[in-house]
Amino acid sequence: MRITSIALFAALSSPAFAEDEPTKVTHPLSAEMRKTLRTQHEAVLKQNPVEDGKKLSVNQHSRRGDALFFLGRFDECVEEYEAMVKLNPSLDASHWRLGIAYFFAKNPKKGAAQFDKYHTFDDVDRENGIWRYLCQYHATDAKTAKKELLKYEKDDREPFPAVYKLFDDSLSPEQVLAKIPKDLPETQKDMRLFYSELYIGMHLVVKKKPNQAARYLALATSRKWPQRAGFGPNYMWHVGRVQLEQLLKAKKQSTDR
Repeated sequence: MRITSIALFAALSSPAFAEDEPTKVTHPLSAEMRKTLRTQHEAVLKQNPVEDGKKLSVNQHSRRGDALFFLGRFDECVEEYEAMVKLNPSLDASHWRLGIAYFFAKNPKKGAAQFDKYHTFDDVDRENGIWRYLCQYHATDAKTAKKELLKYEKDDREPFPAVYKLFDDSLSPEQVLAKIPKDLPETQKDMRLFYSELYIGMHLVVKKKPNQAARYLALATSRKWPQRAGFGPNYMWHVGRVQLEQLLKAKKQSTDR
């Protein structure tokens, strides 16, 4: 059964949500929609094949890397993104997708280093600081990740000023969501909710609270705005979807034993 945003919000508002209980969370996309996505990503790989003696362009490696990430093939994705940098070293500092791929490929030290480089490229984007924190959390520990959070002096786009405070414990998930004005136009509200739910979910992932994480990531994945938006938001929608699918797969495997 396809889970709706209303049903998920009801789960979030229930008292039981405070605990990491095994409440059932299902995928917000139908099986048919997930199959369509897989077919689309596999088609990209077929359109940009790796053949003996044939060199691929930066754009082809980029397209292959994205498709492999969206299919959950993270080690292969890293190879494609690294090939982009090898062909064009000027892409290195700005390659945030490579940092995310390192995180999912279980190479958090390289991920943290990649986000350090990105900070020299863009010292405003708190989303980069969040991913550095997530990598640091895995590479070291919670205390170190919090202590070494990147500091920002300039304003950033909404909802990141509030979302970033989640990671130094200045705000709770409930407080982050409460800061989103209720009278916003629907598209703006959907955008802010998406990013808030995505990063609340990712924070709970590294804190090893998979059930709570799955609930927030299911909410983020159910959002329409990032599915229709441009490259960056759409990529981050896939990040939330892929992470959700990993959690649901792990949950199924544990219950099948």
